[in-house]
Amino acid sequence: MKYFAIGDEDTVLGFGMAGVRGRAVRDSQEAERVFGAALEDEEIGIIIITERIADMIRPVIERFVFTENFPLIVEVPDWRGPVEGRPGIRELVNSAIGISL
Repeated sequence: MKYFAIGDEDTVLGFGMAGVRGRAVRDSQEAERVFGAALEDEEIGIIIITERIADMIRPVIERFVFTENFPLIVEVPDWRGPVEGRPGIRELVNSAIGISL
């Protein structure tokens, strides 16, 4: 199972240094095209996408998330930090496991 990152240049570069391949995107059309190509690659098991890029194509992501099992889609903050109003990773984990970390 492989990882694939979609985001701004800094995020993709950072994941690339850890051995995760990916594509930097600049607009919603490019984001949707790259996301679709990642879905078609059967070797990709986890798609890492920045929150801001995911927001550009939110209907596409939600349509996929609620109908398919794989790949897993993980949204992460970009270099500007988390999107305001969105729960952080700690809050998500706490609610998922029911324990305060």
